[in-house]
Amino acid sequence: MANDMLSRISQMMPDFSKGQKLIGRFILDHYDKAAFMTASKLGKTVGVSESTVVRFASEIGFDGYPQLQRSLQEMIRNRLTAVQRMEITSEQIGPSDLLSKVLNLDIEKIKRTLEETDINSFNQAVESILGAKRIYIIGIRSASALAGFLSYYFSQIFEDVRYINTSSTSEAFEQMRTIGREDVLIGITFPRYSKRAVSAARFAKDSGAKVVAITDSISSPIAAYSDSLLLARSDMASFVDSLVAPLSLINALIVAIGLKRQDEITKIYSELEQIWDEYDVYEKAKEPGR
Repeated sequence: MANDMLSRISQMMPDFSKGQKLIGRFILDHYDKAAFMTASKLGKTVGVSESTVVRFASEIGFDGYPQLQRSLQEMIRNRLTAVQRMEITSEQIGPSDLLSKVLNLDIEKIKRTLEETDINSFNQAVESILGAKRIYIIGIRSASALAGFLSYYFSQIFEDVRYINTSSTSEAFEQMRTIGREDVLIGITFPRYSKRAVSAARFAKDSGAKVVAITDSISSPIAAYSDSLLLARSDMASFVDSLVAPLSLINALIVAIGLKRQDEITKIYSELEQIWDEYDVYEKAKEPGR
């Protein structure tokens, strides 16, 4: 844990070299900034070489500097205010070639999601959803966009999908009052974690329902109530949350469900296409050359 790391640095300070003390003191005093600095940037900031920073990470028990950095990021992700996010992003990304940098950061998040998501948990989540009598979905604040997207497609696939979309904790419980052992709750939350989403997961768990949690870390508060834990990287991009990797994970979940119920879903969408045509739902694209 990152808090343990800070305690370890404090305890080891008397035995550090002069350069290591400079690094250690900066991390203790400014861990929110250090968490988003490269080894080179941290070294320049405190006046030591990049190699000294890398050796410091090994000295305090990490395989390398990236592991130290990730440990700090895990600790602070749920603590940063929007203003602090803006300040850190300005230092981390800068104004030049912004489009390329942001897109590449999102690509990296998808890669890390692929590495960190457990395929057994994913398959377990699919089976829990397929076997559920009722499916409840909750995502608060920025995660509501993900919950709404998932609810839109699941409502076309399943007969009883309930999107918990309210700003009141008591109303959320009221909408979930009949949840039981045959049901599943899909709870989506990312830093800064929503108390309502976590409370809903606890309520569902206490009611005997299965809980599928879509979040960013095993240390996320919703993880404690999950039967299936699906991890997606959602590091910040300025004052906004990057939801690219979580959305990609949700896409995979929808596709996996679709393949499991392919014949039934083919029939559903054939019927929907007839309805869409009859009621002129979609604008028809013009043929090329016309």
